[in-house]
Amino acid sequence: MTKLNSIKSNLKRKSRMRVGRGNGSKGTYSGRGVKGQKSRSGGGVPIFFEGGQLPLVKRLPFLRGFKNRFKKNFSVVNLVTLEKFFNSEDDVNPHTLFNKNIVRKKTNLVKILGEGKLSKKLNVRVHSVSKSAEKKIIKAGGTVDLISLVIPEEISEPITKPSEESAE
Repeated sequence: MTKLNSIKSNLKRKSRMRVGRGNGSKGTYSGRGVKGQKSRSGGGVPIFFEGGQLPLVKRLPFLRGFKNRFKKNFSVVNLVTLEKFFNSEDDVNPHTLFNKNIVRKKTNLVKILGEGKLSKKLNVRVHSVSKSAEKKIIKAGGTVDLISLVIPEEISEPITKPSEESAE
């Protein structure tokens, strides 16, 4: 039976350098240089130390402004633009707006605002519509559908619960 003390490893193990044990090797200053805070035992500065400058943690409360991490940025389109670029009975959605270079990105959230008049019957399907725009679209004989802001349609899949029979 083999014993733990009889097992030999193929790995070479190098013992750590013992500094500060005489002038034979790494003796006098032990790799710390000469004088100064970092040469003393227990010396050195914390990792977040900024050289005496007022630390970031103390400066933060005085910085101005607030950035909302959950803000949704909409690409805004007015009714004037829809009147100009679309014909009667057309579908207005983020994809068609992108194809006509009204919106810069396909993935942008789109909001319709009510500036201008609308005389064409349009089927609008976007993420958000102002109340005045909605009134004008419906008055012109069009329809308004909203796309969900929470889950994009391409990704969403129906969530199915496991059947009760298989659980028993």
